[in-house]
Amino acid sequence: MDAQSRGRADEIDPADQWVLNPRTGNYELRLGDSAAQQPSVATPRRARTSRTAPRVTSPAAPAVPGPRRGDAPPGGGGRRPGRSRKGGGSGGKRPFRGRKALVIGGGTLAFVLVAGSLGAYLYYEHLNGNLNVIDTGSAGTGGFKKDQPINILVIGTDKRSGEGNEGYGDPNSVGHADTTILFHVSKDRSNATALSIPRDLITTIPVCPTKQPDGSVKNVPGQRATRFNESLGQEGRDPGCTMRTVQQITGIQVDHFMMVDFNAVKNLSTAVGGVPVCVEKAVHDKDSKLDLPAGESRLQGEQALAFVRTRHAFGNESDLDRIKTQQQFLGSMMREMKSKETLTSPKKFLSLAEAATKSLSVDQGIGSIGQLTALAGELKSMNLKNITFTTLPVLDNPNDPQGKHITVVLNPSQADPLLRMIRGDVSLTEVEQKEKAAAQDAKNKQDAQLQGNRAPAADVRVNVLNGGGPAGSASTTLTWLQNTKGVGKASNLGNAPAKVDTTQLEYAPNQADQARALADMMGLVGSALKVGPADAAPRTPMKLTLGADFKEPGVPISGPVPEQAPEGLQRVEADKAICAK
Repeated sequence: MDAQSRGRADEIDPADQWVLNPRTGNYELRLGDSAAQQPSVATPRRARTSRTAPRVTSPAAPAVPGPRRGDAPPGGGGRRPGRSRKGGGSGGKRPFRGRKALVIGGGTLAFVLVAGSLGAYLYYEHLNGNLNVIDTGSAGTGGFKKDQPINILVIGTDKRSGEGNEGYGDPNSVGHADTTILFHVSKDRSNATALSIPRDLITTIPVCPTKQPDGSVKNVPGQRATRFNESLGQEGRDPGCTMRTVQQITGIQVDHFMMVDFNAVKNLSTAVGGVPVCVEKAVHDKDSKLDLPAGESRLQGEQALAFVRTRHAFGNESDLDRIKTQQQFLGSMMREMKSKETLTSPKKFLSLAEAATKSLSVDQGIGSIGQLTALAGELKSMNLKNITFTTLPVLDNPNDPQGKHITVVLNPSQADPLLRMIRGDVSLTEVEQKEKAAAQDAKNKQDAQLQGNRAPAADVRVNVLNGGGPAGSASTTLTWLQNTKGVGKASNLGNAPAKVDTTQLEYAPNQADQARALADMMGLVGSALKVGPADAAPRTPMKLTLGADFKEPGVPISGPVPEQAPEGLQRVEADKAICAK
């Protein structure tokens, strides 16, 4: 029996049992025998939307007697027709044995909006049926750990599916990775970085194993010197291919993906009653059909979609300026979802949860409401001021026709230090001085591990595993260590049990001289060395796990993690309201 049926089995409407716990900030569905409910007789209609910022209107539902009057959930209603209860007819009531509480955790995945959204307290098991689950094989880790960072790839496809979307460009398009954000959540869950990846970035798309409808796996060929947005949809590529492409570009192992189409923006902006936006001057864009007066407006439906799609209304009319506009919209959506008006309205956040799950495609690792709730629970305490939006630094492509700015390429002077910061789990937001001091102290301790004697190469014992590097990395590293560095006591253990973002060398205190010697050979920084609590037995090998930052033997794994963002980096915190210009 699902949550909805449990409540209705005793004529209790679950919406009237939905209570905000002020101590935890979570809603609790308290189902008990404290009162009987009369079934609701009306189902609220969805509000219509128009191209201007419309008022949300809906007919008022009849009052429902009971211990708590409030907004009814989407789909409202009393008992399901045709379902009877044991123990009596219309006047009978079976006692509810015991008190049960269904506690739903909240989250700040609200930013997943233009390219997917969770951002609501997830409710009722029937929401599982709304989700579209895609098997991406080994493209992601398939899970996240409590004591490790979380990396979620948020993809907004420009596929024209859904009612009212046929008029946006090519109605037969299979969709591209039109909007892509890598959302990195810190290990301690105190901060996050939302990294936008330009769709026109010239990159290499790797070979992508893609599961077919019949269950077989097809290796879609890779492609060199092509746009990043081609990593989805084209040649049958699935979201797993976009995940693999992002890892190749950033050196960051993606855990999960979330993907939506145009309807997510329209439905979610409507579910929260509109999203506040600000523009410095009036906008009349015939291409996106965005029509706004100067100043602040509240957008939903078609106008919300027009705002995040426009390329001609702001800045120099480029995709990079469109990314800034999307980031501003997402920040505003996050603030709206975390506002008191949303969190204290069961009707509003249940509408939001319904709209979000209907718009969402996810990987098998978060393919149920329970798994999504666990993920949301990891983020619920994060302050919006500690969430930073930024864009992967790029330059105009020198190979474009003269005078044409069509595509972009990576800007290594800014991209490399930014990506090292994300891989090193360094926040882009301002942190407390105490936290900075603690981080510096930890760094000093890590660097101290590299100071001291080095063992001869012949005495170094190590097992090598591939936890995220290119295919065959453990084998090529073993050969390199044996033939080039004289490490004859090394072994190849194949793939690691779990993928890791950064290369790690685990050793015991009495193996410190071996660890320093191997770190010198591999070009490891102090943070890559992980010392255990107790000495190892004689002839025990160390464990070297090659991460997503590993390129090839002989290439230093990474430079030191920068403490500050590159100068001139575009960024904005989620708690800041900014006018588009």
